[in-house]
Amino acid sequence: MMNLLQRFFPGLRKTEPVANEPVPKSSETGRRATPEASMEYLYREMWVSPAVRAAILDIREMDRLDGRVRRIHSRIARDVVKGGLVMVQTKESRALRREWDAFVRRLQLNRVEKLKSDARGLVMEGACSLQWVLDGDTNVAAGVRMPTETLLPNVDANGQFKDVREAYHQVDVLNGVKLASFALWQMTMARFDPDNFDDMGSMGRPFLDATREVWRKLRMTEEDLVIRRRTRAPFRLAHVLEGANPQELDDYRDRVERDQSQITTDFYMNKKGGVQPVQGDASLGEIGDVVHLLDTFFAGSPLPKGMMGYTDGMARDILEDLKRDYYEEVDVLQDTQSFAYAQGFRLHLLLKGIAPDPEEYAVEFAERRTETPNQTTDRMLKWQALGLPKGMIFEEMGFNAQAVKQRLTDEAKDKDPYPGGAGSIGGRDPLEGETTPGPPRVKITPGNAPKGESATSVGNQLGEHWEDEA
Repeated sequence: MMNLLQRFFPGLRKTEPVANEPVPKSSETGRRATPEASMEYLYREMWVSPAVRAAILDIREMDRLDGRVRRIHSRIARDVVKGGLVMVQTKESRALRREWDAFVRRLQLNRVEKLKSDARGLVMEGACSLQWVLDGDTNVAAGVRMPTETLLPNVDANGQFKDVREAYHQVDVLNGVKLASFALWQMTMARFDPDNFDDMGSMGRPFLDATREVWRKLRMTEEDLVIRRRTRAPFRLAHVLEGANPQELDDYRDRVERDQSQITTDFYMNKKGGVQPVQGDASLGEIGDVVHLLDTFFAGSPLPKGMMGYTDGMARDILEDLKRDYYEEVDVLQDTQSFAYAQGFRLHLLLKGIAPDPEEYAVEFAERRTETPNQTTDRMLKWQALGLPKGMIFEEMGFNAQAVKQRLTDEAKDKDPYPGGAGSIGGRDPLEGETTPGPPRVKITPGNAPKGESATSVGNQLGEHWEDEA
């Protein structure tokens, strides 16, 4: 990495070029990329993938024209970043916590607008491409999201990077000029649902990529429905003038249309004819084709149709199952996006000379599931009844376990009239349930809640015993 940073920071210690070092052999054989992908990589030497660019442009147009698509993207991005980004440590390290807090402030990861923008990019473009920008002190000063459709992975026919010092190129799609090159440490591309994860040239896919054709048919059908209602719905009259010449027919039409503002119009004719009413289209209420396309569109969407306001004929139990499946999809998106931030933070630590074990910390979103506060609290109480560590429970609820521990300690000391005496906590860990008063008692009663689920009750060991049915 020092070699890669040499051209950006000349003051760093010089080392021998990495290119002169022998490349270690491995037992891998065969080709990772498909024959079609290998051929595509040969054509993608100087220009981005037309299929990826077309898909992203279509998704952006759908998001701009259709409120349903915009709401899907906004809802997913909001649920992904719900609770914010946190760093969880197995054992608290003040130095690591200090570096993380500074990293979050510099990259504005404490602002929901930044997190939601990155999440929308991941959903709409199929990848969250973050460029790590360094300042003069070799701090990661920014994580800039780059437009994915302008990035070109510099891979060979096997789908592997030709040179990690130029892993990605940014191309001006208007004239084909290469704007910039990015080393592998400079660019982290978190891909969503690539055709082959091990193929570095395989880009991710937008969430609604497979529904683009259905969306076009749905929009066309809805437009035809409006046109048909406009042209076939009004009540009309058929005027029959048997034997009239064109001049007489035009004069008659002019008189009738001139007098249409009157409430009652009498028609006088000296020829055989008549005026017959023509009813409007009685089948305008038949929109089965629109309903079918709408169901097909939402079948390919991560959001159930019922969660978007289309609740006709949908049972509540079915909706709950669909919501649970949607929340699992949100968890995958959270893991994908948080991995990109974790890569940037690890780069910052390495530049500072800090190399913690990957098991010592994890970067993730605070709320792993989209639940109501009551549902989250009930689940955490059940975990407590099973004997899980208090710190893990607080982290699952989206709180900083160490901050909660410090607040509990400060609060206990603040209420103690004899600091350090018999009434103090004596240095015991508040998260381990050794504070005064004693820890709450949590009991689970199977089969005592709707649908056979367990009910949770909490008893507090104070002078007065109380229980609250969750």
